[in-house]
Amino acid sequence: MPEVIFTGPAGRLEGRFHQSAQRGAPIAIVLHPHPQFGGTMNNQIVYNLYYAFAERGFSVLRFNFRGVGRSQGSFDHGAGELSDAAAALDWAQAVNPEARACWIAGVSFGSWIGMQLLMRRPEIEGFVSVAPPANRFDFSFLAPCPSSGLFIHGDIDRVAPLKEVTGLIEKLKTQKGIVIEHAVVQGANHFFENRIEPLIAHVDAYLDKRLGNPPRIAIPARGD
Repeated sequence: MPEVIFTGPAGRLEGRFHQSAQRGAPIAIVLHPHPQFGGTMNNQIVYNLYYAFAERGFSVLRFNFRGVGRSQGSFDHGAGELSDAAAALDWAQAVNPEARACWIAGVSFGSWIGMQLLMRRPEIEGFVSVAPPANRFDFSFLAPCPSSGLFIHGDIDRVAPLKEVTGLIEKLKTQKGIVIEHAVVQGANHFFENRIEPLIAHVDAYLDKRLGNPPRIAIPARGD
């Protein structure tokens, strides 16, 4: 996938971008786990989410938050990373001015950032939130949640235990006008070690349902 460099609030940000061949294709932004615990845009869950969207005709961007890889700046405890995510969406929209829709996906820390971006950008119409750490970060800003989406957790997640996020999800499910789905991957920990395949199967099924079973697009041999 083509490497891209775009301007963020703290300097250059590096990413990988797949441009859809379809005019007006929707955009997806995929956000990686915590930068201080090894999270990068090459995380295997991020990588697979990226291709799940690309294969359904999306133009997709994944990128490194500030201070990760070749992205400039330093870790900013969430505030700066939210600004990075907003800059990433701005860049993707500038490249795709005719995009008809936008989705956000995030993993762990990235899901916390993604859900905050969702609250600020009304054009985001769907989300995939993997292992949201509701016990470590405040998700109370989701009141109300403006878009339908999918939460996915592992049943043996000890970093962000399932019971800690269930209350949040059940509260969101009571909202009118949106549909919140929650999938639990059996035998999966916070990192979905040896369980990425069933995780992505849940994502695939959800995207196909929301998007009306779009034809799969063959993506050239997956690089980085």
